Amino acid sequence: MAKTFSGGVHPPEQKYLSVDKPFVTFPIPEQLVCLMSQHIGVPAKPVVEKNAKVKRGQVIGEAVGAVSCAVHAPTSGTVLAVEPALHPLGRKVDAVIIQPDGQDTWADGLSKCRDNITNLTPEELVKIVKEAGIAGMGGATFPSHVKLSPPKDKKIDTLIINGVECEPYITCDHRLMLDFPEEIIKGARLIQTMLGTKEIHVGIEANKPDAFEKIKAAAGNGSDIHVHLLKVKYPQGAEKQLIKAILNRDVPAGGLPMDVGVVVHNVMTTYYIYKAVYCQEPMTERYLTITGEGVAKPQNLLVRLGTPISKILRSAELKGNSQKIILGGPMMGISQYSADVPVTKGTNGILVQEESPSIEYSNCIRCGSCVEHCPMKLVPSELSIKLEHNRVDLAQEYNLMDCMECGVCTYVCPAYRPIVQWVKFGKAQVIKQRQKAKKIVRRNHRK
Repeated sequence: MAKTFSGGVHPPEQKYLSVDKPFVTFPIPEQLVCLMSQHIGVPAKPVVEKNAKVKRGQVIGEAVGAVSCAVHAPTSGTVLAVEPALHPLGRKVDAVIIQPDGQDTWADGLSKCRDNITNLTPEELVKIVKEAGIAGMGGATFPSHVKLSPPKDKKIDTLIINGVECEPYITCDHRLMLDFPEEIIKGARLIQTMLGTKEIHVGIEANKPDAFEKIKAAAGNGSDIHVHLLKVKYPQGAEKQLIKAILNRDVPAGGLPMDVGVVVHNVMTTYYIYKAVYCQEPMTERYLTITGEGVAKPQNLLVRLGTPISKILRSAELKGNSQKIILGGPMMGISQYSADVPVTKGTNGILVQEESPSIEYSNCIRCGSCVEHCPMKLVPSELSIKLEHNRVDLAQEYNLMDCMECGVCTYVCPAYRPIVQWVKFGKAQVIKQRQKAKKIVRRNHRK
């Protein structure tokens, strides 16, 4: 029987729209908007000025602080401006806007195969990943070099490569496993070297048997690498649920995978780690899926970072009744009020939905469905009631901050309550309170 976790749901997959579409390279647009915030943590600092000439792979945004990522020019060209631009989260952030020169010339020393990687130390490999600006490409965008540098008191014995792709509609990870299984396994071996793990486990949902066979064949007969076929269920690809399904280890409340000796990396992140080390290529592009009933031509694409999604939407041919654009999938994606946002390191999908009737929510009917299906074993009904009345203090008693905002509770709620929306608001309030408290402590300390 396929491994899994408790709770969760199985929404309509809708992957048939794009799963059989091989990757197509999307043309470089006339402008690329390179946001300095494409990752969790401190935004990168622009290091180029207007009218500067840049080459592909050149650093245009410098990582600032311990949790940050460098940003590189997606192609060669001229810097048109260094100014704020619209971010998919709805705010404006610093950006470097580049006009391509049509040459797509790499910066000196880049995009050249290394003669030998066996002489590279784990520390040197982590440095390469950091300099390549790689962030988690499953959607979380956590700087990869930070994950690869756990505290010395955290003994990591297991690496999990996440090939689940449980979010409905999205198929780019599936296609990547079909096209580049050997590269993914080589990337996993590199991560194993960096972390010093004894074992590698690869998790793939059972609705991707072809990818399972490809990855299993690429893994070979090594006794330290195991490929698992997992039950088709959402959110099977969430880190804590994946660890539970594969290893039967429980990440503690408020804890991280490293607390149980595990590091998890997405298959696409793993592939780009391979590219950074073997091919000396920093992150300048990514694979993504554009799909949904609202487009005539669902596709899997290779796209330069900074490409406006409006260009991609035009290529996929919007239908007349298209209404909603979501970056990501329907469960955890972010709805967009403008198509004038660029592709970032975390853009794994563009979902276009058709017009649907609006539904009003009602009071909680205490059915318990959200509790039954919550993969984090929380009580979403109580969270929703407390947060609806802005009682963030009471919501924290129900482990508000442990919610991963997967959307399962909202999906199963017969009263159509926007639970995740309230949770996002509540968590933002908690973070503000904590930041305010820290400022007060620092101010008192200076006195």
